[in-house]
Amino acid sequence: MAFTEIQYGVADQVATITLYRPDRLNAFTLTMRAELIEAFDLADADDEVRAVVVTGAGRAFCAGADLSGGGGTFGRAGREAELVNGYPRDGGGTVALRVARSLKPVIAAINGAAVGVGLTMTLPMDIRLAADTAKLGFVFARRGIVPEAASSWFLPRIVGIAQAMEWAATGRVFGAAEALEGRLVSRVYPGEELLPAAYALAREIAENTSAVSVAAVRRLMWSGLSASSPWEAHAADSRLMAELGPAADAAEGVTAFLEKRPPAFPMSVGEDLPPGVPSWP
Repeated sequence: MAFTEIQYGVADQVATITLYRPDRLNAFTLTMRAELIEAFDLADADDEVRAVVVTGAGRAFCAGADLSGGGGTFGRAGREAELVNGYPRDGGGTVALRVARSLKPVIAAINGAAVGVGLTMTLPMDIRLAADTAKLGFVFARRGIVPEAASSWFLPRIVGIAQAMEWAATGRVFGAAEALEGRLVSRVYPGEELLPAAYALAREIAENTSAVSVAAVRRLMWSGLSASSPWEAHAADSRLMAELGPAADAAEGVTAFLEKRPPAFPMSVGEDLPPGVPSWP
């Protein structure tokens, strides 16, 4: 599809998704929602893509929902949405759950303001990096609504319940240093170093690891957050060890290590993902 509110490109085995409404601080719309879902579909279907970097155009990452419709913005948003448990699904949630299902690791490069859905959409991304000037906020309580995009599940698991409640209950905007201290982001960089750092991390994945292994690891890690016990996690690990241990990538990984050369993994996510990889709805 022809994108109008995001940009999508692939280079050096890395897909870049850029939120692209710079004149509106990349505010989130239903069009952007649909385009983000399509972009993640493209990334998953392309075996050349080994990692995804998400960032924003201009001086913001995403300033939250587009509020140009005024006070009725949130009342109108779900009128034509599909239902879940009899209620309209929130648009940010459809994006967050698509990101959660990604078979490729996802790196958020938060280059500026990221508030509301502009921040909750990053929670199912695997690694969040931020510019030192970025401002972040779960501002929902200050708008009379609640955190959406399944953030009540993701956020406490990332930062702990006390930190999650402080940020959600106050609804205040905070800086990158506080986000780092609270473990919401992994690292903070000067603005001009942010994207190079994100791409360096993505290339480290692309150049050194098995695509099938990384897809399996991603699903194991996220699904493991809801495992009832370490025994359940052990069962999932064991099945995948049994499926991947005799496979071509394992043979190549060991051989490359013994021969002291870079690996050339032959398997692909599109063709060789084992059935034991946990599937999310």
